[in-house]
Formats: sequence, C-alpha cells, structure tokens
Amino acid sequence: MKSQFRQVALIGKFQAVSSGATGASSRLALERIADFLMAQGCEVVVEADTAANMGLNNYTTMDVAAIGTSCDLCVVVGGDGTMLGIGRKMAQYGVPLIGINQGRLGFITDIPLDNFDATLQPMLAGLYVEDHRSLMQARVMRGGQCVFSALAMNDVVVNRGATAGMVELRVEVDGNFVANQRADGLIIATPTGCTAYALSAGGPLIHPSIPGWVLVPIAPHTLSNRPIVLPNVSEVVIELVAGRDASANFDMQSLATLMHGDRIVVTRSQYQVRFLHPKGWTYFDTLRQKLHWNEGVA
Repeated sequence: MKSQFRQVALIGKFQAVSSGATGASSRLALERIADFLMAQGCEVVVEADTAANMGLNNYTTMDVAAIGTSCDLCVVVGGDGTMLGIGRKMAQYGVPLIGINQGRLGFITDIPLDNFDATLQPMLAGLYVEDHRSLMQARVMRGGQCVFSALAMNDVVVNRGATAGMVELRVEVDGNFVANQRADGLIIATPTGCTAYALSAGGPLIHPSIPGWVLVPIAPHTLSNRPIVLPNVSEVVIELVAGRDASANFDMQSLATLMHGDRIVVTRSQYQVRFLHPKGWTYFDTLRQKLHWNEGVA
C-alpha cells in the first residue's frame, strides 16, 4: 500500500536529550521510523530542534512554521507532553498528527513504539480515524492589559504557591458571578485534559465529542464546591482575590506569576488539533487500556 502523504515531518522531544542510553534509544527509534516512512514512499523532514538534540544530521530539516506550510502529516514520537507542545504549535496550520508513544501513559500518543510499522502502514494508505480536539485561548489580564497569553490543549490551572496557604479565587462565566472559592487552586480542563490533572483532582471524564469544559477545584475549603461542566463557548474568568505566590499554568508547560487582581480569561480558540488514529480506534479503547478498567475481569 502506497502512502497518501507525500511529505511527512518527524518530531521528537524538544528538550535536549543526554548522550547516554536514553538519548541513543530515542535517536535509534526516530531513525527506524524515518527509514520506514521513506520505504513507504514518503519524503521525510525532521523538525529542526529534534534533529539538533538527537544528532540527526542526514535528513532535511525544517522549523515548525515551515513544517506547517509544507508538510502533509506530522509523526510525533514521545509522550503526551511532546504531543501537547507540538499540537499547540501546529493547530493553526491544520496539519494532522499521528502519535507514537515513547512515554508512559500515552492518552494522545496512542501507537505503541513496538511494532509501530504494522499500525502505521495502513494509516499512511488512508485507513485511519480522524479526531479533532479544541484548544483554549488563555490570557492573564492586569489592569486592563494582557501581560501573558497562551494556548492550552489540556488545561489552564491556577495554583497556590509551594509554601503558601489557600488562594481565594473569584469565578465568572460569561460575565455572571459564580462563586468566590478558597482552595489550593482551580482547573479548567478540556475533554482532552480531563484525564490529566483534573482527573486526579476528582473531575469527571468527558468524551472528546462533547463541546464542553470542566471546572474542577483543587482541595476546596468548602466540600460542597464540586466540579461543574460548562459549554466551551463560554468565557470563564478567574480572578486572584487573595493568596501568595500564586501562578497560572497552561498545559503545565508555560507559567505566569500572578498578582492580586489579575484575571485569567479563558475562551475557546479558533484552532483545533487534528489527530489521526488507527482504523477501528475508539475513545473507550483508550480509557480501557490506559486506566486498566478490565483488569481482574474474567
């Protein structure tokens, strides 16, 4: 079966990898995948930071912007953190992403590295399921001015400081006052992010086809403060009323230090991330495998 994708970008971890066993293993995995893609008739491009960090000097390289305008597909090798980082950057270009899991859980990098070729070959030939995931656009407003802006695929989290007590947060939805909450923090999670921090804080699972977000308090002072599901067309505002050393995190990969009166404004981004999954994939397969739901069942 011949590939329907002409030019394919190969992307690994952005951070530098040591020259030890971990780095050698990652480099070997990327080389194996590159060789496989070329054998399927694809022109392989390696993302520039991946090539530099992995020592992959024998391939054409491009930065993310060039990949977005030139390539037909991105194959991302790593864990969910790697996919989150590249997903946010590629969303504006509409290039589909396939994830090969070299991490641990792998909720959005769902193809195991072992025997990846058997799964990837029919996908390249057009046998796949397409899955669109919405992003959040978050801004930190201070005195009417935007001092920080970021996209998030998983979640926006307002946290107390490491050594401080609770924070007090004023929550508004579409300009309507919801509550002042005292807690360790507050999470706004997408359906993609509901299996991350929000799940460990007691939030629900949300199917990715549902156009909603979940608002989850972290260790609330009042136990009646429970998670609530909101439509993702809403504007959610979280204002820091009290608390020291608070911060806002966006997919846990970007950080803004907050001052009293700062308002974190969250709206739905105009961009979506396009994931491709193997034919027959369902969201329930992912939950069952990653959360070990069937263990102990005869």
